[in-house]
Amino acid sequence: MHQKLQKMPHLLLRLEGTAVLITAFFLYAQNGFSWWQFALLLLAPDLAALGYLHSKEVGSLCYNIAHTYILPLSLGLLAMLLNFEPGWQLALIWLAHIGMDRMVGYGLKYPDGFKITHFNKV
Repeated sequence: MHQKLQKMPHLLLRLEGTAVLITAFFLYAQNGFSWWQFALLLLAPDLAALGYLHSKEVGSLCYNIAHTYILPLSLGLLAMLLNFEPGWQLALIWLAHIGMDRMVGYGLKYPDGFKITHFNKV
């Protein structure tokens, strides 16, 4: 029983990511946005990992900034308030990417190394 409880945060993080991915996907479809743009931009947030070419510290910082919900949610809210459709579209793609990452177990990075994530620490 104790081992099952220890794995609960991992499961919850994956389920949370799945929920974000499905919601972003649904909202994207409801708005009739371009699926070729979705496919083209879905992995764009991973370009932030190029910061690892400088150092582990810069890499983890860049990666984490691009892989938290704060920026795409802010972009989406601002885009909705300003009725700026491309911003809303990008925010949904970005959220889908983060949700997809969480669903498969990719987490925020610690400067100790690319494979040391918040999933490891939970």
